[in-house]
Amino acid sequence: MAVIVWISIIPLCLLVIRTKPAEKGLYPDNLKTAEAAATLEPLASDSSGLTLKMALTTPAFWLIAAAFLSSQFSNMGAIQAQVPYLDDIGFPSGTAAAALGAVGLGSGIGKIFFGWLCDRIPPKYACAIGLCLQLVAILMLMNVGPTSPMAMVWLYTLTLGFSVGSWLPTMSMLVSTSFGLACYGAIFGLVNFIQNMGTGSGPLMAGYLYDSMHTYHWAFVIFAALYAIAIPAVLLVRRPANRLLNSEG
Repeated sequence: MAVIVWISIIPLCLLVIRTKPAEKGLYPDNLKTAEAAATLEPLASDSSGLTLKMALTTPAFWLIAAAFLSSQFSNMGAIQAQVPYLDDIGFPSGTAAAALGAVGLGSGIGKIFFGWLCDRIPPKYACAIGLCLQLVAILMLMNVGPTSPMAMVWLYTLTLGFSVGSWLPTMSMLVSTSFGLACYGAIFGLVNFIQNMGTGSGPLMAGYLYDSMHTYHWAFVIFAALYAIAIPAVLLVRRPANRLLNSEG
């Protein structure tokens, strides 16, 4: 996998990705040279927004961080536990593994859909829809038993995968619309770092509870309960006052 990244993905990114039009020889107002365009750069750049230090003082930052920390703890815990859980209750190992693959497929579709949705409704509502679907999926998994039809397993996996795909577009839009673009990279990076603490600890907790109790049931209960934090938190996000956003502009 590392070799694939080095020989294909990184060269492709270097070949395709451009960060500004000037890298393709395109300048504003029909200007022909980089020197002429440089005179307009301070005016053209979007420097409005909060610094990371300022963002840390706002409720919006901590609400976004709490929503993604708790939701990622839950959905990644469920994803990592689903294969051994399905295997334990009698489903064939191949079926359990295929279910994990279906989560990945659903996630790819979800990223596209929720990116589209964020262009049409406020990002916090798109995020809340994704979180509600994740909760529904975990409740479905809790009710999958040895006699459950395969259709229920596939419905769970596709629902969870589709809704998990919401995190990237909604997080990106929540950060940019709440704090502006001046320090977007630093703020998004810190929110993502906090989210990743949930990514790592959710599966660890599920495994520990299974080793202690020989069941994933209580892990799933905790995962479901955490959405009682995530969903209200994201709905409570409010854009910081204009005086803060404009102070660095």
